Amino acid sequence: MLLVLLQMLVLVCGAQPRCNPQIRGMCKPGVEEKPKCTDILLSYCDDMPYTSTMFPNILGHTTHKDAETGVEYLLISVVESLLGGQCNPEIRMLGCSVLAPRCEGNKVLRPCRSSCEAVHKKCSHAFERIEMAWPYFLDCDRFFVSEQEGCYDPLDGLKEQEDEAAQAMEVPEPEQGAEPIQFTYHSNSQMIGILKKTEDRCSEISKTYSIGHSTEGRELLVIEFSNSPGEHQLLKPEMKFIGNMHGNEALGGQLLIYLAQYLCSEYLQGNDHIQTLINNTRIHILPSMNPDGYEVATSGVEDSNYSDEEDDRYDSRNIGRNNAQNIDLNRNFPDLTTIIYRRRRQKGFRTDHVPIPNNYWFGKVAPETYAVMKWIRSIPFVLSASFHVGNLMVSYPYDLSKHPRGENMFSPTPDDKVFKLLARTYADSHKKMSKEISQSGSSHADCQCTVINGAQWSSIAGGMQDFNYLHTNCFEVTVGLGCDKFPPEEELFLSWQDNQEALIAFIEAAHRGIKGMVKDEEGKGIKGARISVRGIRHDITTAENGDYWRLLTPGIHIVTASASGYTRATKKVHLPALMPTAGRVDFVLQKAPPDSDLQEGENIFSSMSTYDRFDPYKQYTQYTMMADLNQQREERVEKPWWWNYFVSIGGPAPTWLLKRH
Repeated sequence: MLLVLLQMLVLVCGAQPRCNPQIRGMCKPGVEEKPKCTDILLSYCDDMPYTSTMFPNILGHTTHKDAETGVEYLLISVVESLLGGQCNPEIRMLGCSVLAPRCEGNKVLRPCRSSCEAVHKKCSHAFERIEMAWPYFLDCDRFFVSEQEGCYDPLDGLKEQEDEAAQAMEVPEPEQGAEPIQFTYHSNSQMIGILKKTEDRCSEISKTYSIGHSTEGRELLVIEFSNSPGEHQLLKPEMKFIGNMHGNEALGGQLLIYLAQYLCSEYLQGNDHIQTLINNTRIHILPSMNPDGYEVATSGVEDSNYSDEEDDRYDSRNIGRNNAQNIDLNRNFPDLTTIIYRRRRQKGFRTDHVPIPNNYWFGKVAPETYAVMKWIRSIPFVLSASFHVGNLMVSYPYDLSKHPRGENMFSPTPDDKVFKLLARTYADSHKKMSKEISQSGSSHADCQCTVINGAQWSSIAGGMQDFNYLHTNCFEVTVGLGCDKFPPEEELFLSWQDNQEALIAFIEAAHRGIKGMVKDEEGKGIKGARISVRGIRHDITTAENGDYWRLLTPGIHIVTASASGYTRATKKVHLPALMPTAGRVDFVLQKAPPDSDLQEGENIFSSMSTYDRFDPYKQYTQYTMMADLNQQREERVEKPWWWNYFVSIGGPAPTWLLKRH
């Protein structure tokens, strides 16, 4: 070691003296060399129709290393994936003509303004789609010149390739609906933006509408898909998906955003399967039922409004689970299941269209719950699914155990076979669900829990799926997406792949069973007629114009239609196991004679008057007052999904990429 140090000392001592500006004569002015043409060393620009460039370049980068480490070069290196393949390689080659301009005879030639303007006209919409400003270094007036000034076309090589391809074969026009899905997390405002853009892209088959506002005034926005959006069509079933009921369970909402984009793109690209599905079904998607909780969960900062020291459910894992009033929305619906259990031994008891008890309205009803209840009542939904995080499974009603002490116990509905069929439809189409057992490590971890009765799994009162079944015609199940509430972004695409086919299969399930019209002798549809199935103590009712849908399992069923003031009509129905669509079963009811014995039926129909009274004490103002006060608040300014990628390299923030800067 000593020998090495001595050798180094000798080398230092024998070295030429360095330039010292404080000693006259020690520094001699260097000869400044003029810039010369040099090889293009930027890998993303090696296919330009020339081989030489010069530094400093048009942007002032003095070396190829300066250019290579700049945000401009980073942008052209990833622009293909950012724009989903659109305008590639035009944008990249246009950028290279500025970062590595053409050099001839040690002189820089500037690219043609006409080429830049043509690319801008073709590709500016692609940047708008991802909320990115047109890059400053592609400013056609600033960095490009006219033909009279001696410019060159940076796309010459590309045009030659296109001409050769055109001669070899006819090049089809790019698909209108080809727009990539960004598999990343979105804030609430970004989700709303995506829904609005999807509506714009697919205006003929989609429409967004608001069902209300959250406690803090955020909009509960729904997007629907139908070949006649905005209106109910006879004999077309209506179904819904709901995500983020618990705000910290983010995956469900993201999957529904991806689903909306997927349905739009596939329809525009001519996917026959998706087109048939949308043309024959009205699909409603509410990605976030609890946007306030979701915003808190994604911010990573605990808000005092969402915590309660006396509530042991609150820890770092549960921030944002409840709404801004600290209400668990999946315990906030009217508890109609207890009413059913209490009445199950009474003569003629029913499990359908159970009125909301008056005492419910004097409790703490969240504005989000209120909005969803009004929504459920206003549209004749047939089928529904709500997405949560927990075990990888599908649960179905009842959610509340019939055990007198509330312990978990198998608690089936009269439609248990139908619910098992619906739950299995999703599970069997899920890439992992049908093969995996419970993953949450709970006391049920040794149970095959792909499909399970909700009360048997975890008994709760005031759940949304029980409310759907007992208060309306809608059959709802709950999809558990696994234990990770916020999976890493790189896993979102895999989650979409796992659920994509299941989501589509579940929409198709709205066409199981039977459908039809109930009319009087004059051909007029009868609203509120009851459709009864022998052996199932649960009726559904006809919609405004007399149409109905009744989900049923394959087999033979005795179906009866009845209405106040009319005689009953009964038919025997055989549903084959592989029947692809609902069977058509129509009824014509005749006026009942004044002395006919319809007392039991009349009692059933008279109870509907109580059912029709929603919010009898006009509590709406109380429940939504806070939302109204906060509705005008300024939303937190959100950066686009790609922003962090560009600021991660360090240096000044590239605000020129932002449209609203």
